[in-house]
Amino acid sequence: MMAIVVSDTSPVRALHFLGRLDLLGSLFGDVWVPPAVAEELRRPRRTFAQIEVTGYGIQVAAPRDRDLVARLRKGLDAGEAEALALALELKASIVLIDEAHGRAEAVALGLEPKGVLGILVDAKDRGMVDRVKPLVDRLRKELNFHIAEAVRKQTLRMAGENEES
Repeated sequence: MMAIVVSDTSPVRALHFLGRLDLLGSLFGDVWVPPAVAEELRRPRRTFAQIEVTGYGIQVAAPRDRDLVARLRKGLDAGEAEALALALELKASIVLIDEAHGRAEAVALGLEPKGVLGILVDAKDRGMVDRVKPLVDRLRKELNFHIAEAVRKQTLRMAGENEES
C-alpha cells in the first residue's frame, strides 16, 4: 500500500514547469489536493501556467474541519491551510509543501513535509531522473523559484552531485 500524500500548490506547479508531473504518481501513487490548491493551479495568478489537476494521480478532496482551516488561515494562504488540514484528516504520511512557514506549521502539526527538491532527490535515487542540478537550476533561473544557496548545495550533496556534475 502506498503512503497517503497531500500536496500544496508549489510542488505541483514546479514539477509541471519541469515537465515532470509524472513523478508524483511514480513516487507516491495518488496525491490528494484540496479545492483551494486545485483552484490555484487552474486559475494561477501572475504568469504561471494553467494546470488541470485531472490525471497524474491527483485527486481533489475538501477538508471537513473548517474551523481548523480558519485557524491555519491566520498564518498561511488558503492552499497551504487546506492542504495541512486535509493531510491531518487523511492521516497523510507526507505533505508536499515548499514555503518555509507552511513547512514549519506542518512539522508543528506532526506532519512530514517534503518539498520539490526532496521529490527530485527521491526521483534520482529511484532512477527516474538522471541529474538533479539542471532541474534545480531551471527552477531558480526560469521559474524564479526561491532556493537559498545553502539549500541548493545541500540538495546537490543529497543527490550525490556537485557544481561540476
